[in-house]
Amino acid sequence: MDSFQKRVNIKLLTVIEDNGQKEYNNQIQSGDYFRKKDLDVLIFEEKLDDGSVIKNLITIQKEKVNINRSGAVIMNQKFKADQRTENIYHHAHGKIHMETFTETIAYRVASDSVEGHLTINYNVQLNGQDKRKHKLELIYKEEENQ
Repeated sequence: MDSFQKRVNIKLLTVIEDNGQKEYNNQIQSGDYFRKKDLDVLIFEEKLDDGSVIKNLITIQKEKVNINRSGAVIMNQKFKADQRTENIYHHAHGKIHMETFTETIAYRVASDSVEGHLTINYNVQLNGQDKRKHKLELIYKEEENQ
């Protein structure tokens, strides 16, 4: 199968470490998974407490990951192992310059079902402030037929 689309459950966990303090963000969403040759794509929406929506488009390839967010927040964050990337994070209160240094990307997919596990370890520096260590873990699995 060269390309296909499935509904998936997505679990996204992020951990931000700042001077010994850890901040955890955990969300579970339903979304769409697409595969086209060597490119995997996840699309899902996040509803914020104020009712606004952020659309997420995550593209995963062997050597790189791209997270594109639009709506209440606009961001196009690129991850490439052992490389620094830059982008501008747009939100309701203005713009923030974001530098990302990706340490590692690990991506495993099941050969017999639609499920995968992505882990990215990286550092982020916002507007030239101190770097903070981040870990992103994304797990997706095809929704069960009801």
